Order: sequence, then structure tokens, then C-alpha cells
Amino acid sequence: MSNIQSRAGRIYIRVGGNTQETAVLVDRTSDGRILEKDLSNVTNPVRLNHPQLLYMLHNISSLVNVRWYLGVPFNDSANFRLGIAEQGQAILGDFLVGLQAGNEPDLYGDHGHRPPTYGPYDYFGEFGVLVNAMNNDGNIPNRGLLIGPSVSTGKWTPEQIWDTGFVDAYSSSLAYLSVEHYPTDNCYAQYGTGTPRDAQSLFPTYLTHTSAQTILAPYLNSTTYAQSKSKRMLMFETNTASCGGFAGISDAFGAALWGVDYALQMAHSNFSGALFHVGGQNVYYNPFTPPPTNQSTFRKWTIGPIYYAALVTAEALGPSNTTQILDLQANNNNVYTPAYAIYEGGTLKRVVVVNFASDLSGGSDLEVSLSLVLGGGGGGGTVQVKYLRADSVAQKGNFTWGGQTFGATFASDGRLEGVESIQSVSCSTSDSQSQSQSGVCTIKVPAPSIALIFLTPDAQTEGKGGVPRAPAGTFATSLVTRTRNTATVDPGVLATSNGHTGMDRVVGSTSEGRVSGALGRAGVGVGGVGGVVALGMGVLGGVVLVFGF
Repeated sequence: MSNIQSRAGRIYIRVGGNTQETAVLVDRTSDGRILEKDLSNVTNPVRLNHPQLLYMLHNISSLVNVRWYLGVPFNDSANFRLGIAEQGQAILGDFLVGLQAGNEPDLYGDHGHRPPTYGPYDYFGEFGVLVNAMNNDGNIPNRGLLIGPSVSTGKWTPEQIWDTGFVDAYSSSLAYLSVEHYPTDNCYAQYGTGTPRDAQSLFPTYLTHTSAQTILAPYLNSTTYAQSKSKRMLMFETNTASCGGFAGISDAFGAALWGVDYALQMAHSNFSGALFHVGGQNVYYNPFTPPPTNQSTFRKWTIGPIYYAALVTAEALGPSNTTQILDLQANNNNVYTPAYAIYEGGTLKRVVVVNFASDLSGGSDLEVSLSLVLGGGGGGGTVQVKYLRADSVAQKGNFTWGGQTFGATFASDGRLEGVESIQSVSCSTSDSQSQSQSGVCTIKVPAPSIALIFLTPDAQTEGKGGVPRAPAGTFATSLVTRTRNTATVDPGVLATSNGHTGMDRVVGSTSEGRVSGALGRAGVGVGGVGGVVALGMGVLGGVVLVFGF
């Protein structure tokens, strides 16, 4: 999250989903955990939340600038449980920015949560019951945080909700309008329901600008309507495919290209925000996945392509909150090479170009010519370019953003590794006597990749209010689960070392309670050890080990 904050200034996270509908705030759980699911009814499990969950969210926000969306349980509209709304406001304060009221209500009938005849006017009525309940609750001081209708655009369209008078009737209670949508689903593979999907044949549909345009076409009328009502529109849940995504699509580099194009197309289409769904260990589209066991060793997280997409998008949009995005319909509106202009306060600051082609031969590399006014901002006739790269759209892991990477599967601690690389491109100018010169900048965009082009010197580093952006921070854990044998050696160094040379007569162990041949060497620092040059040392359970070659 700190990586995103350093680029965008703030992060929005939703804690909720299908099980929020049956959530109950409790004083304790049976196993002492802060969150527990009662799976006695597997199709509609009850989620038990302890207030410590909310305190944990607050603690996160005290370190990183995270704002939270929570959900009001919507399964019993005759007796709304408002504990999450009450405690959420009391504990999170201004860090709580929204309360979802109903998650995909257009699917309630199909899922057995309401009668099959449940329709838009039924939701309108239940939303009103919730508004009245909150208005009569003295423990909910802010009654204007609700989010709706969050339809999945299945059996209902957003327009059917607008036609009920929903926005006008509840305007003072609505912080955001919302929809949820995925381009397709993989539910048959996961749960045996729905239509079987062939990921191999679907993959090419993600590698084109048409995908983002098609997903968002049904919402263009609604984003215009939201603006007319002075409301912000959110894509409240989305990703590559519902029910966990696809292996080979959701976890491949092509998903990163798709994610950036989709996110910028949402901004161009007047969405105010979007939330990419995160699931468990068996989900392919996760932006990041923790180790499958307790984290007791370093760099065991897996960073997915959607996280890279979020990082690129955050850096492209910046923290000013004055950004305007324009789809340039570039290259004669070529669907394989979309491009976006990014303005701040009416001034062109950055350009993003996507190359969906997967071709290392160079034959599909793109050369983009930008006609610009140069020099007036102090750029001296140059622009800077940062690339998101991989060898192919099917590659998994080891993508690079500006030459830095989170590595392969189970290889990250959340920090970018490597030296950042930003290319400086000189631009031809037409009038060397003018302080502000017109010129042409030719930018190479390899296949496949994304190029983020910074047009002014401050476009890369400027934070909100003109203050330079702060670097990403790191934070120590509050609990240490492994206190011995924590030293690591670079595998590359180990592979070329001379192993036991100079250690013939040294026998010992690093295991707790064992006799070590290294005892008595605690005073050894950098120097010669039996003809071996010591490079450094680390303490393991009171035993000093000297590494060298």
C-alpha cells in the first residue's frame, strides 16, 4: 500500500463482499480470531466480525493513507444490524468513507436471498428502510456515507434503479453511486455452475482496447447521469473474471496491460474510482497473495499483474486529484495500441501508450511521435519515459516497472527490487530561438509493454500541492515468529563460492542447543579466516557466522 500511496497519495480499500450481507459484529469469536465464518450454511455463510478488525484497519491507516469502505448487512431489511456502521464510524472516524448498502441486489432472487420476483422497486424500498433506521440511530453521526445500488448489470440495468427516483429520494444519504462488473466468469471451473470457459480462446479478447470499451459501454449513460446529480460513480468490484479469474490469463503479463487500459478507460468514462477484487489462495487475479503458511521467512509474497497495473495507473494519475483523462484514439484508433493523455488542471502532463502485441522480434514495436510545446516548463526539449515490460503477454512473474521488479512467485516482501531506470528522450525542435519550442518526440514502445511518458520535469516527482512525492515507506511487524536462522545468502553468490575451503577442521551446527564449531569466534569481524576473506557476519541464536569465498 505504501508503494501506491507514494504515487497516488491515498488508497481506497473495501472490506466486504457477499458475506457482508450476513455479517454480525460480536464481542468475541469461538477461536479468538477477529474474523470467523460460520459455514453451517455454506451457500450463505455468516461472517462474525470482532471490533478488533476495525481497530486493525485504523492502525493501518495510521501508517499508510488508506480510506475504507465497509458494508451494512442487508439480508434482514426488517431488522437492520447497524453495529458495523456504528462502530465503523466510532473507531475509523474520517478513515471511513463509505458504507455499501446491498451487494449485487439484482442477483438476490437467483441466489435465494429474496423471492424470484424481487426487483428494482423492492430494492428502492429496502434502501429507504435502511436510511430511516440510520437517521434514527444516535450512534451514527454521519448519515451520508451510503453507497448503492451496486448492481452487477445482470437482470437489472442501472437505469432501472435511476428510474425509481433512487438518487433524488436518497441524495443526502448517498456518498457514491456504484456498479459492479466483470468481463466474464470462471464459475463453472470453480463451482460447477454456469458456462464452461476455455481460457486459451479467451486470452486474445483481453489483449485489445475493445475489451475495456465493451465492458464500460453499458455505463456511459449512468456516469453522465451521476454527474448531472453531482454524484461520484464507482466501479465497486471488478477484475479479469468473476469466481477467481483464469490461470494463464489473470496471472499473466497480459492482465497487467489489460488492467492499465481498463483503469484509464474507466477514468476517461467518468468513473471516480474502481476496486479490483482480492480473494484467497486459490484466486488467480489477486494483486498480491501472502505465503500459504505463516510468514516466517523473507520474500514469500506473490505479486500479481493487477498490482503492477495499479502501480502504473497510480503513477500515471498522480496525487493532485485534478486529473483529466482523454482516450486519444491513437494510431488511427488501433485497438492494439491505445493511448491516453493525462491533464492536470488543464495542462498536459503525461501520456500513456499500451502495446498489446507479443513479439520479441521487434517487428511489432511501436514508434509514437508526439507533437509538443517544449522548453516552457524547463524540460529543455526532452521527455522521460518509464516502461512496464515482460518478454511476452503469457509471462508469469518477473515483470519490470522502470527496471524494477517484485520477482517471481513467492519471491517478494512488497518492495521493488533493482535500480529504477527511466529513459530520457531528446525531441527535435523547430525553432531554437524560442523559449517555448514546438517539437516532435519519438518514443519507442516495445511489444509487449506500456510506456508512461512524463512531459515536464515535475510530472514524475510532483506530489499534491507541488510538494515532492515522498518515497514508499516500510514498517516493522509487531510480532516476530522466527527468531533463529534468519541470515540469508544470495543464491548467485553461493553458487559461485568455494564452499568449505578453509573450513576443513571446523565442525558445528546452527541448531538451537547444539555445540557449534563457531563458538569462540565471536570476536571475528572482517578479516582473514584460514585464508578465507570474510565478507560479513550475522548472529544466529548467539552464534556468529562468517560468510566468505
